[in-house]
Amino acid sequence: MHGMISRPPRTATIQAAPSRTVLILLVVMTGLAPISLYLLVPALPLLATTFGRDASVVQMTVSFYMIGIAISQLLLGPLSDRFGRRPVMLAGLALSIVASFGCIFAATLPQLIAARFFQALGGASGMVISRAIIRDLYPRERIGAMISLVVAVMMIAQMLSPLTGGLIEIAFGWHAIFYVVAAVSVAVAIAVTMALPETRPTRVEGASFRRDVTALVKSRAFLGYMLCQVLASQIIFAFAGGGPYIVEVQMGRSSAEYGAWFATTGFAYFVGNLFCVRYAPRHSLDRLIWFGLGLQLTGAALNFTWSLFGFNQVPSVLFGTQMLLMFANAAVMANSAAGAISVRPGAAGTASGAMGFLQMGVGALTSQLGAYLGGHYATTLPLTSAILALSLACACSMIFLVPRTAVTVTKELIEAAEEDETGVM
Repeated sequence: MHGMISRPPRTATIQAAPSRTVLILLVVMTGLAPISLYLLVPALPLLATTFGRDASVVQMTVSFYMIGIAISQLLLGPLSDRFGRRPVMLAGLALSIVASFGCIFAATLPQLIAARFFQALGGASGMVISRAIIRDLYPRERIGAMISLVVAVMMIAQMLSPLTGGLIEIAFGWHAIFYVVAAVSVAVAIAVTMALPETRPTRVEGASFRRDVTALVKSRAFLGYMLCQVLASQIIFAFAGGGPYIVEVQMGRSSAEYGAWFATTGFAYFVGNLFCVRYAPRHSLDRLIWFGLGLQLTGAALNFTWSLFGFNQVPSVLFGTQMLLMFANAAVMANSAAGAISVRPGAAGTASGAMGFLQMGVGALTSQLGAYLGGHYATTLPLTSAILALSLACACSMIFLVPRTAVTVTKELIEAAEEDETGVM
């Protein structure tokens, strides 16, 4: 049985193990949209001066970009299941390239905001499609490790992108940032055309988006894994939203100090992904999720306890515990994502898209909630309470939705595979 579910799904054109070139492409595809987002952040004050608008209006170049990423996940995942990974990826890159030139020649701020939305809509294609490709190429128990590997390498570039964007803006002006994004998008499109094989499993007659969605919604395992991944990601959004207010207002520290402390949580998340890469071959996907959930709950409970007794009014205590939580968060997110896209291999793009859409869409609301909890109270207790609640919700999604026996999980996966083979609901 286990041999049946661990074998990679049949694909249209690829049978051999993926090359190092394909892995590098997956990293670049995944990172294109988030790196493009952070490249522009240092130039936001200059944009406010250039267009003579308030900073809150200029911030819409970021918020509409995030909306574009969310919508892209929902649309392009199912399209990649229907038409293939390569053509949808190339279409997304083409849209990103055109939108980048739209940003360059934008004469007004509304034009720039609109162009940024379409830039994200196309550029984010790699985020959803890369997860689907990983599912196409690897057996279920290796998917979490490969997602972790892609995220870990991508995070290095993502952490450096604000600095890079600032240097480009200082040396060449803010327009140059979009020239760089356009050039990188063209390079990725060429690389995809030349080096990325089509990996989508062969579509059976009668397969459809409606059928895929119906099967996923009826699957308790899919819903449980997806909710676990989405809720775990909200911990990051909540802390990122409330952290600046807690450190700079409640603790009276500088923005530079906050940035330095926040970088420690990013480093912990990076190490957590490397941990998954190292230990995934030895342990099951579900075991790594539960290991991460245990550490995540421990970190959240400790931060709540420190808040309750007033011990974490200094950054070292708050962020020290948060690092433990973020290390665990990496294991939860990567492996629950792997579980979600493995439930129905033929609909990996649809599953990946739904998960990414909820992650970004709910994340926009959660970051606002985090900012409210951090900015409207004189203690860290409201924010740490919310993070503890999210951690408990993650565990509940696994306890009450995901089948807890290997036999049940195996049965559901085999039934999904048989549906893909026969085309019978």
